[in-house]
Amino acid sequence: MTGALWQVFKRDVAMLMPGGKRGGSLLPLLFFLAVAMLFPFAVGPEPALLAKTGGGVAWIAALLAALLPLDRLVAPDLESGILDQFALRGISDEASMASRLVAHWLGFGPPLILAAFPAAALLGLDGPTLHFLLLGLLAGTPGLAAIGLMIAALTASFRSGTALAGLMLVPIAVPILVFGAGSIPTGNYSGIALTAAISLVLLAIAPFAAGAAIRAAREG
Repeated sequence: MTGALWQVFKRDVAMLMPGGKRGGSLLPLLFFLAVAMLFPFAVGPEPALLAKTGGGVAWIAALLAALLPLDRLVAPDLESGILDQFALRGISDEASMASRLVAHWLGFGPPLILAAFPAAALLGLDGPTLHFLLLGLLAGTPGLAAIGLMIAALTASFRSGTALAGLMLVPIAVPILVFGAGSIPTGNYSGIALTAAISLVLLAIAPFAAGAAIRAAREG
């Protein structure tokens, strides 16, 4: 069981990491940087304005970038019967979804955190703002990954699942956005702590919710 689950995890990582077999995993990173590059053209190059609004813009870009991998996260394996094969090998849906959650975060979380450095330069963010942006993304991207997995599993059997996933993720992710982005102007670590707490709760719930959604889709 442990060996089989490890093989599943290696497959998930190879599939979802940037340049992986399923492709498209660079899109969140490119989207994040594109927003950071285009925003100064939209509001003007005024340094004070960019420094005031850049942190929030980076957070919104990260939230929207988290939407991009959702159509490839669960639906292709559900349609092709891969998840059924995992179940036949004794790997529970919850275990396979936990593996997929870790691989999903590795595929978009750390790249977004690294991309925050060039994005901060493009947005004219100073050192303290970048510090709280990095901490916020480190605390919040696991929660975004957990929400994304749950929504991807819930919408995997729907024909218009991608559009529905976008409509569902944005409102559910608002608390992470509020506390993560809200810590930047205040310079208060309590917002980071609350973001991390929300992420931990979501990480604990996500494999079970996604596993139940997979079983419902299989039986339906």
